[in-house]
Amino acid sequence: MQLSTISPRRAIGAAAIAFAAALVPVAALAATSSATSRPASTPACATSGLVIWFAPQVGGGYAGGYYYNINFTNLSGHACTLRGYPGVSAVSLTGHQIGSPAGWGINPGTKVHTITLAEGATARAQLNVGDPGKWSQCSPFPTAAGLRVYPPGQRASKVVPYPLGACGHTGVVWMGAGPVQDN
Repeated sequence: MQLSTISPRRAIGAAAIAFAAALVPVAALAATSSATSRPASTPACATSGLVIWFAPQVGGGYAGGYYYNINFTNLSGHACTLRGYPGVSAVSLTGHQIGSPAGWGINPGTKVHTITLAEGATARAQLNVGDPGKWSQCSPFPTAAGLRVYPPGQRASKVVPYPLGACGHTGVVWMGAGPVQDN
């Protein structure tokens, strides 16, 4: 039996091919793990980066109340997200809460979505403000200096100046807030 000899040049070439073939799965695994280890996520909108303002809806009146929009404008310098319902309550000039906070789910058919706000973009949540005069247990009817608004998922709030009649007693839910939606 005769053994064939391989030239050194061919041996180096074969070794290089075998080495490269062994590296292909390692490179593919490294590329996959680096893509999944850095997920692209947009942070939640912090209260400090939002301008919160209040506006009546055009044609938003109904017998016994009015619909308003609570607007959230992103001035944080980067995109951020909002998801869910804002916390809303009427406040006095000194910042004390008047009556009960707004309930949630005024329009059961409105779905909750994550809203991504670019810098300068605005989202809104509908607010139904009932006439406190229709509930006898609300008497007297103080005038609120504005609304304290907590963006969804936040513990910090902002007060939006907007005088309106309020229900001075807890237990009567005379306002209802919907989830944040695209503007």
